[in-house]
Amino acid sequence: MKRTVPLLLLTASLSSCAVLFPSPVVDVTVLGLNDFHGNLAPTSFTTAEGAKINAGGIEAIKAELNDARKANRNTVFVGGGDLIGASPITSGLLRDEPSVAALNAMGMSVSALGNHEFDQGLTELLRMQNGGCASNDPAKACKFDPNYKGATFKWIGANVKYSAASGKTGSPFQPYVVQTVAGAKIAFVGAVTKTTPTIVSPDGVKDLDFTDEADAVNAVIPELKAQNVDAIVMLIHEGGELASGSKDTYATVGCKTLNPDSPIVNIARRVDPAVTAIISGHSHQGYNCLVPDPTGRDRIVIQGNFYGHLLQRLDLKVDKTRHQVVTARSANLVVNYDARKAAGTLDAGMGTLLASANEKVGAIKNQPVTNLSTPQIRRGINNARNTETALGGVIADAQLAATQDQGAKIAFMNPGGIRADLPDASALKDGNAVNFGDVFAVQPFGNTMTVMDLTGQQIKELLEQQFSGGNAGTATKLLQVSEGFTYTYTAANPDGQRVNIADIKLGGTPIDPNAKYRVALNNFLAAGGDNFTVLKSGTNVVQLANLSDLDVLVNYLKANGSKLTDTVKGRITAK
Repeated sequence: MKRTVPLLLLTASLSSCAVLFPSPVVDVTVLGLNDFHGNLAPTSFTTAEGAKINAGGIEAIKAELNDARKANRNTVFVGGGDLIGASPITSGLLRDEPSVAALNAMGMSVSALGNHEFDQGLTELLRMQNGGCASNDPAKACKFDPNYKGATFKWIGANVKYSAASGKTGSPFQPYVVQTVAGAKIAFVGAVTKTTPTIVSPDGVKDLDFTDEADAVNAVIPELKAQNVDAIVMLIHEGGELASGSKDTYATVGCKTLNPDSPIVNIARRVDPAVTAIISGHSHQGYNCLVPDPTGRDRIVIQGNFYGHLLQRLDLKVDKTRHQVVTARSANLVVNYDARKAAGTLDAGMGTLLASANEKVGAIKNQPVTNLSTPQIRRGINNARNTETALGGVIADAQLAATQDQGAKIAFMNPGGIRADLPDASALKDGNAVNFGDVFAVQPFGNTMTVMDLTGQQIKELLEQQFSGGNAGTATKLLQVSEGFTYTYTAANPDGQRVNIADIKLGGTPIDPNAKYRVALNNFLAAGGDNFTVLKSGTNVVQLANLSDLDVLVNYLKANGSKLTDTVKGRITAK
């Protein structure tokens, strides 16, 4: 006679088996931080609901990590690049060693390389990774910790190789790191924007090649599959932005409105389907979108704004037996400093580290510079680089004023070199006071001034390069210009035809295509940085190596601060 097993008994038997044989499925949480840029303290942020708060800062970031690890001990902390470089004074004046120390203490496992990791060159980046005090800037190195040990996490980049000219083979960086989490093997494969040589000092990366990001990642996928990894997550320092008119925000889950011309969209469409999710950076945007992989299946592509305002979160159910991800969910978490401070949940250890860094730079950081006529002068809405800004005009005016003794008549400033409002909304002071730390946050690179001659035709070509080549589409970079220089552009026109030379004027008079004009700019831009290659053809070039762009701005603010306003001057107009 056939016997039946009661359902209740069957359930109990399965439950007993689960005790004897642990589930092959592991819940893994991945938290990602992109474009931190050494912002140890919180900065201003506007939430998706329109609330203006202070967000980020190592005390609040660590508190978020603490909570995540309490909820799920299988939590991995990773980076999307630009963790260091272009940093405020509290980290930047100490060669970003406090930021590395903070990330170490937070338990970061791995990070993609970012272009700003290369700001001080490959040799210095390797020191930041491996430790030691043999720096190209001994005045800053090992001043936070005389025994700087380096990063305990690995910077990775599958698309970074030694160039043939270097005489070396291979790469100074690993392409991936495999992290074992509760028995699950989670692979993180990294890449950095292939445009890095055009947006950092060329000398610093002269021994390196930066290859196609998707191709480089795809090349190592077979190697990872051979290791039977259970999940693959891509960390890439390249990004995009939401399409014009999109109502999605960083808080929208599963958005499908990433601008199709964004670099990250092209990359995501080509990256091997074995990659479950892509944590991105570089464009300083917040989004949580879906982009089809090469098979047409939607895949998570997420970015968390910048300066630690958001943490990118992936929740993965990973099957260790089948070596696959069962489910993947994603969200951007707001790192609300104000709320945590009010609740008393800021991390005390990070507070101690921040206080130590502040103490070491305080005497310089707190030096008064000026009192503005307005609470702040801003660099544009949402860090936009495709528009004229009030602060951009002030910086260009400062550079022109500082180089008039060299015959300069026009100054140009690259918008990517303007890193903060003056001051940030988190640092507003009585009497609209501005200190040295506020100015350092605006221009932290340590660039110096250059003057050169350009013909009127070359100036037209320079303005055309704002919209073409490496600056095409979503990458448009509108140079900020000095008083007396004006022009009009038509964005809808074809490459090379967006600016009519008759609409380029100096002192109200159209420039002469054959005449020479003395222009001022920083040394990064003068070397053709940010894809402004025509500047490499300038003549009668004078490098003012002892005149830093930071000192130029400080001196201009001291002389003119009380007269400056947060007003866009209308030197650039669009048809």
